Amino acid sequence: MQVGVLGVATTKFGELWGVSPRQLVRQVVTEALAQSRLELKDIEALYVGNMLSGILGGQENLGALFASELRLTCPAFKIEGACASGGLAFYNASLAVRSGVFKNALVVGVEKMTDHKPEEAAMGLMGAGSDSERQAGATFPALYALMARVHMQKYGTSEEEMAAVAVKNHYHASLNGKAHFLNQITLEQVLKSPQIADPLKLLDCSPISDGAAAAVISSGLPKSIKPIWIKGAGVATDSLGLDRRADLTSLNSAIAAAKTAYREAGITPKDIDIAEVHDCFTIAEIMALEDLGFYEKGKAGKAVLKGETTLGKGKLTVNTSGGLKACGHPVGATGVKQVAEIVTQLRGEAGKKQVTGAKIGLAHNVGGTGAVAVVHIFSS
Repeated sequence: MQVGVLGVATTKFGELWGVSPRQLVRQVVTEALAQSRLELKDIEALYVGNMLSGILGGQENLGALFASELRLTCPAFKIEGACASGGLAFYNASLAVRSGVFKNALVVGVEKMTDHKPEEAAMGLMGAGSDSERQAGATFPALYALMARVHMQKYGTSEEEMAAVAVKNHYHASLNGKAHFLNQITLEQVLKSPQIADPLKLLDCSPISDGAAAAVISSGLPKSIKPIWIKGAGVATDSLGLDRRADLTSLNSAIAAAKTAYREAGITPKDIDIAEVHDCFTIAEIMALEDLGFYEKGKAGKAVLKGETTLGKGKLTVNTSGGLKACGHPVGATGVKQVAEIVTQLRGEAGKKQVTGAKIGLAHNVGGTGAVAVVHIFSS
């Protein structure tokens, strides 16, 4: 069954003081429905991607909460998979529509993080780590720093190459009015920013953000709207902690999820024009570009430094939204925002950050240090 995305929407990402999760969700739902030319009464299922509402806000029952807020009586589900919660919500919704159980499904990703102290947010995020990592006091910057150090030793990846990821994504974010950070930065600024966990510096790390995104998925495709097709999807898991992995320079979950998505779509990495990848830290984007088959191991960092993945520079453009690094990372919303960016690009409606001639796009969303990964492939 052919299934398409009819409407998408994203709020501004950032420190959204005085705006509640309910307001964020209502905003994106209203916009996504308007694009899809559907009404709330047409929605047969609601999927909510969120990680931290129970830990930080004391509310776990988000399916019912937002169904009530939107005055929906359809089935409603909260989907949690750490920072991949949004991507997993989209995956489950699209799977239900593709199976024929529902005709129209609404996906929402939402997170409100900046109302809480940084240490509270960090503690909540470590809910995605293993017991041994938490007991050791290893937060995600430390865990990704360990992966970065191994990648550097094994493949010669440099701090300059990682910094180039941040520079590129800030440049793309400067073209995106909804990004958390609209400022461009230089390699020197990244390299001289405060050390967080060697070799990662402040400007190698994605921020704590608020925001929401929504998507409408349908098998009932009106002639008045040109849908963006869901061509392939894959989800895979790996060990929760790094101590059980044979290789710290790859995420096996991402490799496996991508393999499934490529096979289902009937394409290869060379066919992708645009990708939104999970750059929670700059090393994560380098690893993603290799795990997804865009570059051989050890080659992605050099390609980013050369500008090959920058808008207007090469065949593949990566993270036109600004990625998690500069657009922001409200963890439950990120995966749905990635989908929204790809859909907008494939429609040719991305404005100043439009990738010319983009026909096929990929979204790559990761939970924790790769304990779960979800990959979607779309075509116009």
